[in-house]
Formats: sequence, structure tokens, C-alpha cells
Amino acid sequence: MKLVRILRHMFTTRWTARRLFTRDALAKIEAAIQEVESRHAGEIRFVVETSLDFVELWQNVTPRERAIEVFSQLGVWDTENNNGVLIYVLLADHDVEIVADRGIAKRVSREDWEQICHEMEAHYRAGRFAEGSVAGIHAVGRLLARHFPDGRPDANELSNQPVLL
Repeated sequence: MKLVRILRHMFTTRWTARRLFTRDALAKIEAAIQEVESRHAGEIRFVVETSLDFVELWQNVTPRERAIEVFSQLGVWDTENNNGVLIYVLLADHDVEIVADRGIAKRVSREDWEQICHEMEAHYRAGRFAEGSVAGIHAVGRLLARHFPDGRPDANELSNQPVLL
């Protein structure tokens, strides 16, 4: 299993990420984040990572573990109400992870987050990367609006721009 995963990561290149997440797709993702954040007090970050390094693969770092690391590195936890959410896509593993800060995590079940991940993964399997990403952002936005409805359009604590790693 480890060898198959290592090969998949070796052959998933940055070119693959740029082909699937075009400038147009990234612009749609950023616009969706801006739109949904205007309806609630939560913050959403969107990250696409092409593949993991060999050392991480050898240590068998899971997509979830890497998502938590990226959550920390980007400071998604650093919001006033502890209601930041990271949507993390690991292309080589065909995996989507959602990491929520403690303010929202205690209000939303892990199953709700998983349902959003599965919906996005279904879109991605069909080749609809922009649509799947926007659908996931809107689904996360609905959960944030339910639990943090006090939208403040002028209080953007985290960047809305998607990140390609």
C-alpha cells in the first residue's frame, strides 16, 4: 500500500493541480468564500495540496494529519470567535478534509463535515473541480450561518484567496 501511495504522489504534479484548479476555478472559489462569509461571522480557508513529500509519505502522514498541520500553519485557528474552517484537498490521495476550530467544531458533528467532504469528492471524481469546491464552500457556509449568524461583511479575519501548495 505504501508503494502505491508513494508512486501516486510522485506522479501527481503541480501541473496536475493547475490543470484541475485553473485561474477561473480559483476565482470562483474565492468569490464563493467572499459571498458566504458575508452571511455569517465564520471564516473559511481553501487549500489544495498536490502531493506530500517523500518523508511525509514514508512516515505515513494521513491527509487528516496534514490538514491539521496546514490549519495551524495558516493560522485558521486565529479568529475572534474560534470559528475558522479549513477545506483541505489532497489531490494525490483524492481526499478532502475539513478542519474546524473549536468554536464551530463543538457545534457541528464530524458526520456533517464528512458529508460535505463526500459531496465534494463525488464532484471531483466527475471532473467538476470548480463546481465541487463551490458546493463545499456553500455547504460549510450554511453550517457557519446556522451557528454564527451574525455576519459582518467588513470583518474579514482571514484571506479568501485559495492556496495551492
